[in-house]
Amino acid sequence: MERIITAGIASFGMSGKIFHAPLLSRNNKFRIKRIIERSKNEAQALYPNILVSRSIVDLLNDSDIELVIVNTPDYNHYELSRKCLEAGKHVVVEKPFTQSVKQAEELIELAKRNNRLLSVFQNRRWDGDFLTVRQIIEDEKLGRLVEYEAHFDRYRNYIQENTWKELSSAGGGVLANLSSHMIDQALVLFGMPEAVTAHLKIMRSDGDVDDWYDIRLHYPDKNVQLKSSLLVREPGPRYILHGTLGSFLKWGIDPQEEDLKKGINTSESEWGRESQNWWGILNTEVKGNLVKEKIETISGNYPAYYNNIYDCIANGKELSVKPQEALNVVRIIEAARMSSSERKTILLS
Repeated sequence: MERIITAGIASFGMSGKIFHAPLLSRNNKFRIKRIIERSKNEAQALYPNILVSRSIVDLLNDSDIELVIVNTPDYNHYELSRKCLEAGKHVVVEKPFTQSVKQAEELIELAKRNNRLLSVFQNRRWDGDFLTVRQIIEDEKLGRLVEYEAHFDRYRNYIQENTWKELSSAGGGVLANLSSHMIDQALVLFGMPEAVTAHLKIMRSDGDVDDWYDIRLHYPDKNVQLKSSLLVREPGPRYILHGTLGSFLKWGIDPQEEDLKKGINTSESEWGRESQNWWGILNTEVKGNLVKEKIETISGNYPAYYNNIYDCIANGKELSVKPQEALNVVRIIEAARMSSSERKTILLS
């Protein structure tokens, strides 16, 4: 009989409700035993067979729970992950991993010392558009890649009330929230850059946190630019790639998050498949002949993340999202803040 891993979820905010609880509850290799919900009772209504607790202490003291999902506000990631690792739990942390390189290094060392799994929920490695971009680069359909530009734009022209995400003192802002995904994707494609140049701004009236950024990652043979804004009502391409032979442009965003919000089951045959209306445009040449065509988007696959977590814990397989990779993301976020503050390019050792 296949082993079942018992899990606990440390909060039931957006990420718990939309991502972690659905992905784990629909995966027969896991059992969610306990969810921490400090004031509301939404988890009990949606998952009546799961225990709901008000304190993280209940989760830490539950000997049945092997894996804890630390999906609390960013400023709690380090402290709660540390407590979980010390309690002998495997840990999956929401992005961003931690709020400093020092915190990330301490957690990695603690996980090694206790022989526990530690990973960060970088689900957007399994976005269909990113999988497609990665395949195009690996197949060298553009020749030698010279320019990579990625956008993660939204339209929210107001300041949300009663949320830590709008408070700089709590570590809010789009740099920590959205660049964590974009930087991780760039590192998967290209490895660590030599340097970082970044501009961060507050563009919304009365805003307290960065809501716009332009990050340049310096590589010797290509230009890499990551951009985000909360004031984009009419978005342009999400990915823009140029190479010595051609270009690839991709609009739209992976449908999996919206499908999870709608309660669509991840086991359905159409899961992660994108409408043809959003397929990217490839304009290149093959053996001297010009080719311009739509490229079918590879189906996204968020369930792959937890399938890998299971394989690592139960079968000793290699971890897909390694903590050192998450540490590198934090390192670049720190460099971006320094670059913007000091108005200079930051070299990475």
